[in-house]
Amino acid sequence: MAFRNIAYRLETPLPAFLFLMRRVGVTQGQAQKIVAMRRLIVNGEVCLHSGKKICGDIVVQEFVPEPRGAAPIFTAPDFGLFDKPSGVLVHPKTHHTPYSLLDDIRHFYGKEANNVHRIDMETSGLVLAARNKKAERSLKMMFESRGVKKRYLAWVRGRITSPFSVDVPLRRNEDLSSIKLKMVADPDGKPSLTHFHPLRYDRSIDASLLMATPHTGRQHQIRVHLFHVKHPILGDPIYGVPTETAISYLDRNLDDEERMKQMGAARLMLHAWELEFVYKGCSYLIRSKYDFDAERFRIAKPQRRVTPLCLR
Repeated sequence: MAFRNIAYRLETPLPAFLFLMRRVGVTQGQAQKIVAMRRLIVNGEVCLHSGKKICGDIVVQEFVPEPRGAAPIFTAPDFGLFDKPSGVLVHPKTHHTPYSLLDDIRHFYGKEANNVHRIDMETSGLVLAARNKKAERSLKMMFESRGVKKRYLAWVRGRITSPFSVDVPLRRNEDLSSIKLKMVADPDGKPSLTHFHPLRYDRSIDASLLMATPHTGRQHQIRVHLFHVKHPILGDPIYGVPTETAISYLDRNLDDEERMKQMGAARLMLHAWELEFVYKGCSYLIRSKYDFDAERFRIAKPQRRVTPLCLR
């Protein structure tokens, strides 16, 4: 989604927020944000007050969607669901992010549309998008109150034959000597519970396909819990690899061959598979259409990958 300067001409003075609402087609809250972010320029000068009357030559720095063909797999009056590929951001990190799923969300549903939740860039699968601001508020509250059941699929190292649960508190790692983005298990962290159910074991790659059902929604929860029980997700670039390797990945200095060797797969083998919720009296159970089971063919054979530190 690119930032573009869109030019307007206004002959009759209007308050800045009202101009933005009428001509740009945003809500009052969005108009105020545009002004606060210094994205409204009037006669060559940045407008700093949303209530100020403006006229003349006006430039608004607007996000313009640049879609890449990701279509919703399900559409309802208030929301839609997308099957995000691995390697795609859900939402732009900065104004210079060339593409994120939000480009296609707004291409299909308009300026008010927004993702309701996020999954990691390398995680594939379902992303729920609200089609308007009112629906966005309701759907986000539903996620925050745990009204949405989420089920994931993961290819993990080793053989697992019985269901199990991991009830281990998590917190953000604030140790500046390691990777700050990493979450760690800690008795003083926030309560975190995930249920796991094995679906199959593939001897040729020494990997198990699990269904993961998180009861809480901590950052990287499934990844950290599986690392904690010594069955890290294949392809995980952070958990289960040496710090130096993770830093090389984050700095984009790790080539595909070395990643396959160190991490066991060229992508994080985690997939957002199902969403189940009740909205406005209707029950929804929506499943990804992507054949994640087939992704096992992207996993390196055991003899071609390094055994992670947590398994030695």
